[in-house]
Amino acid sequence: MSSDPSQQEHAAHSGTAGPRLGELTGQEARSLGLPETVALLLGVAWALVVVTVYVIAPETAASPEWNAPLVRILAVMMPVIMLVVAAISLRSARLMREESERLHAAISSLRHMYLSHSQSSASVAETSVTKKLEEIMESTRKTEVALATFQTSRRTPDRPAIPVKAMETVSEQGSLALGTPSEDMAPPLANGHFIRALNFPESADDEEGFVALRLALQDRSGAQVIRAAQDILTLLSQDGIYMDDLRPDRARPDIWRQFAQGTRGRAVAALGGVRDRSSLALSSARMKQDPIFRDAAHHFLRRFDQMFSRFEDSATDEEISALSDTRTARAFMLLGRVAGTFD
Repeated sequence: MSSDPSQQEHAAHSGTAGPRLGELTGQEARSLGLPETVALLLGVAWALVVVTVYVIAPETAASPEWNAPLVRILAVMMPVIMLVVAAISLRSARLMREESERLHAAISSLRHMYLSHSQSSASVAETSVTKKLEEIMESTRKTEVALATFQTSRRTPDRPAIPVKAMETVSEQGSLALGTPSEDMAPPLANGHFIRALNFPESADDEEGFVALRLALQDRSGAQVIRAAQDILTLLSQDGIYMDDLRPDRARPDIWRQFAQGTRGRAVAALGGVRDRSSLALSSARMKQDPIFRDAAHHFLRRFDQMFSRFEDSATDEEISALSDTRTARAFMLLGRVAGTFD
């Protein structure tokens, strides 16, 4: 019967650390150390000295100075008592030192197991996200050929989310020049599609999400913030931080509009509504220690700031509320609070 990989890993660690701890507990703790052995030998030697004095030189033992019972008891027993006390003290110190070593070994073993489990989980998550992104980019490349035909049947949105170059109508454009970027062929991106793209597909079967993401990747400005969000979400997943697990406090649309218009500090502090202490602590620690993560986070914050400043001009309050509930916006709330954007 197969066992779980984490259980096998735990058994492997237990197999290496367990016997050592057992030896310390069962054998070394009961064995006599060098101090106890020396004390025992000295006690035996002192007993032999006392017996020798009484057997070989009884007249010395019967001298007036030794006649008092208390003097005899102290002379015979005091060295033995001192040796016993010294041996007990040294044994206690040795046991405490061994106990400290056992605790240190156990803590090191647990820490190694935790790090191994975290790294394996992050590796699986990163592989899944990378594979999904590769599928998206492959689908995008396949649809570029049919993009012009698709665009003629697509309804032009009322409001663009991010300004793009106006595309000449088919009647005005005889033919496309060689090397024309796909961004120049793309129509304005609808707010609804852009908001849906910022939340990323829910699963491999989320066709609507993939369509919105492909459309957003055809827009120059939209693709920049989408790719920055993909990078930072992948890095956050390495620490087990997932946006679906966060439940931030919702900020009013007018506060988001103030942020888009350049307001910073305590006036827009409500945007930092993430209260998950573990996510904040892990993100803050990695921001300080990992330069790659720090650069990716600041790049993402800049892209989101630029994108939202343009988006707010044409967005309704309902659309701002919908955008604030996307995975990309939650990552912005988390990293913005860690970076001090709302302080």
